[in-house]
Amino acid sequence: MASFFSDFGLMWYLEELNKKEFMKFKEFLKQEILHLGLKQISWTEVKKASREDLANLLLKHYEEKQAWDMTLRIFQKMNRKDLIEKAGREIAGHSKLYQAHLKEKLTRGYVRKFNVKLQDFFKQKFTQDDCERFENLLIPKATGKKPHMVFLQGVAGVGKSLMLTKLMLAWSEGAVFQNKFSYIFYFCCQEVKKLKRASLAQLISTEWPTASAPIEEILSQPEKVLLIFDSLEAMECDMSERESELCDNCTEKQPVSVLLSSLLRRKMLPECSFLISATPETFEKMEDRIECTNVKIITGFKESNIKMYFRSLFQDKNRAQEIFSLVRGNEQLFTVCQVPVLCWMVATCLKREIEKGRDPASICRRATSLYTTHIFNVFIPQCAHSPSKKGQDQLQGLCSLAAEGMWTDTFVFGEEALRRNGIMDSDIPTLLDIRILEKRKESENSYTFFHPSVQEVCAAIFYLIKSPVDHPSQDVKSIETLMFTFLRKVKVQWIFLGCFIFGLLHESEQKKLEAFFGHQLSQEIKHQLYQCLETIRGNEELQGQIDGLKLFSCLFEMDDEAFLVQAMNCMEQIHFVAKDHSDVAVAAYCLKRCSTLKKLSFSTQNVLSEEQGYREKLLICWHHMCSVLISSKDIHVLQMKDTNLNETAFLVLYNHLKYLSCTLKVLAVNNVTFLCDNHLFFELIQSQCLQHLNLSLTFLSHSDVKMLCDVLNQAECNIEKLMLANCSLSEQCWDYLSEILRRNKTLNHLDISSNDLKDEGLKVLCRALTLPDSVLTSLRLEACALTGACCEDLASTFTHCNTLWGISLLENALDHSGLVVLFEALKQQQCTLHVLGLRITDFDKETQEFLIAEEEKNPYLSILSSV
Repeated sequence: MASFFSDFGLMWYLEELNKKEFMKFKEFLKQEILHLGLKQISWTEVKKASREDLANLLLKHYEEKQAWDMTLRIFQKMNRKDLIEKAGREIAGHSKLYQAHLKEKLTRGYVRKFNVKLQDFFKQKFTQDDCERFENLLIPKATGKKPHMVFLQGVAGVGKSLMLTKLMLAWSEGAVFQNKFSYIFYFCCQEVKKLKRASLAQLISTEWPTASAPIEEILSQPEKVLLIFDSLEAMECDMSERESELCDNCTEKQPVSVLLSSLLRRKMLPECSFLISATPETFEKMEDRIECTNVKIITGFKESNIKMYFRSLFQDKNRAQEIFSLVRGNEQLFTVCQVPVLCWMVATCLKREIEKGRDPASICRRATSLYTTHIFNVFIPQCAHSPSKKGQDQLQGLCSLAAEGMWTDTFVFGEEALRRNGIMDSDIPTLLDIRILEKRKESENSYTFFHPSVQEVCAAIFYLIKSPVDHPSQDVKSIETLMFTFLRKVKVQWIFLGCFIFGLLHESEQKKLEAFFGHQLSQEIKHQLYQCLETIRGNEELQGQIDGLKLFSCLFEMDDEAFLVQAMNCMEQIHFVAKDHSDVAVAAYCLKRCSTLKKLSFSTQNVLSEEQGYREKLLICWHHMCSVLISSKDIHVLQMKDTNLNETAFLVLYNHLKYLSCTLKVLAVNNVTFLCDNHLFFELIQSQCLQHLNLSLTFLSHSDVKMLCDVLNQAECNIEKLMLANCSLSEQCWDYLSEILRRNKTLNHLDISSNDLKDEGLKVLCRALTLPDSVLTSLRLEACALTGACCEDLASTFTHCNTLWGISLLENALDHSGLVVLFEALKQQQCTLHVLGLRITDFDKETQEFLIAEEEKNPYLSILSSV
């Protein structure tokens, strides 16, 4: 069906007017054109025009939507509500037509994509709980009525696409969002990426049931449109385009990365709502550039689901429980099983090992072992002991294909790519049958590995059996380049690649590879990894770029004590984020063998916050992780951020931190919650060595601030830099802080930005700063709710505090008259200020000119335009 504005042309509606009404319509049209200031049509042409001629004139001189808007307004003035209602029904008909099309499309095609039987998928209607879960996705956490921008975050294969499909089906059946959205459009980013350049109109048209989509009608109410972008990681974009590069024209073709940035950064159709699915790594990369209203973490199978799956696969209940316990005892393997398709892989692999009379525990040593066992098993017939030559060639071709795909960010392959890597057309049915490849339903003759992690392990195997110089694609780089690309997280889609390469170097994996391919492997890879370590050693800049958890995961998979110790002792600084029990276990495994650290930054998020159900194994891992604070005797910088610790976890940390009292110079505790009495923490900062204390983003009650000030006012305290930005400091805190400014003789930098200081609080601090023995040199007061009224107090500080060298006042509502007062003080001979932080663009043109002129007059003063 074509556009409503075209199909149900103006002529059809003008034909509904009698002769008198038609003449009246023309009079109203003349007035409407003048009122809107539109391009004039010849009145002579209008007067003599027939209904068909007038419709053509309007569509010739104005856009379709503009012509229709005028027509409907004139019908309103003529009291022809019947025609307005008829048009409304026709327009609504397009939404109903699209809903019906979407339901048919989902029913016939999309469900097969998830390997779900049609009758199983549709055998039950959506329950009230299902509908509430879908509706709740689009309830913004932020206040106000901003359009929805919701991220579904989860690892590949965990069920994000399936959830989106079910949501669309529920809408197409009329179960959810009926008054909220007239249209829901779904775009797979893997398919969008292939387009290279596109417009939003073009994307929508590809989803429309016929060749011509009513784009103007669809986008005439953007608040009624929900756009779904699935698998954002496939786009490999970081939303870093400059504002001037973005586009607001829905019909203009752009590079697809620019189109997506323009939409998600609200340059184009800011009133639309969005549902975006992405892997955690992709979300982390761009979360600062996209303003989300909600983030939903999709976790996949729960423990009960995994247990149920194992019971359904193993007939013997005792055997099922034994195998499940084996998996449950390995945190890394248990995490893998949360992804439904990988749970199937693990369970069927273990079942086959048992059927062959082998010990299943041996392949649960590390995740790499289970992946390789599964892959080798599918290429070896059940009755055989070794693969055929054809099977060896097919796996070698797959590994070559996988490596090329990892370097070119390709996860969907055409037949040409398969042939280039040695996979013949005749091999494809076999590879589909053993489920190492899957056919893409959306694209003819396109294939993917059945899960991205399987592509990663195949790519890793390629590096063990072949040299990159022998690969048919020049995109495939050396093992050194691969490892640094992986460890620095340059490619967010590389989740396990480096880990699998390290894992394949284990003695047991080497034997499996040699047995499958029938020849001894070169030991060159291990030598090349040693060279990588030597490159890391002593290179402070490179160490700062390496993601610690990636390194830990590699070393954990390798399971080589000597190599682990050597690798960890190449590192003088490490930063990492542990998001679950598995991450803490891997970090503990490596850190307890580290003795050379000087800088450590980590986050454990909510892993250690819950006392209820607190597992003994996790506490042991936390002990081992904290042991690095004892074994590394020269740590002088420690940062803990985005972390919640319960009392048990905090006491473990406290007992280890005490050993740093003689070396720690910089302590940063940012966005941390101690679910216990805080007084022990403030005891830790009494060290005479500590020089910098950063508590920004961590909530501090007035009693916390009092304990902090008691420590800072002790004679042995040597803290020079104190950062308390965004700590929700209360009015009572300013008296405590002013006491520090009066008594402390080492503190020279104070940052209390993003606290509700206000003019009254600043007055309290300024009284302390104007005392003759003040030693403060730098003060940051950004976003402190200050107004021009505070400038008298600041001016007094400028002329009385002879140590103050710089102050930042960004993001405060200072006015022109207040700034005049400040600059008068700056001209005084006793004023020592050299840096004044103001964002010139925050002020009107007159004030901007004033600031520029003042800076030119005073060559010793630097006005910062931004920070």
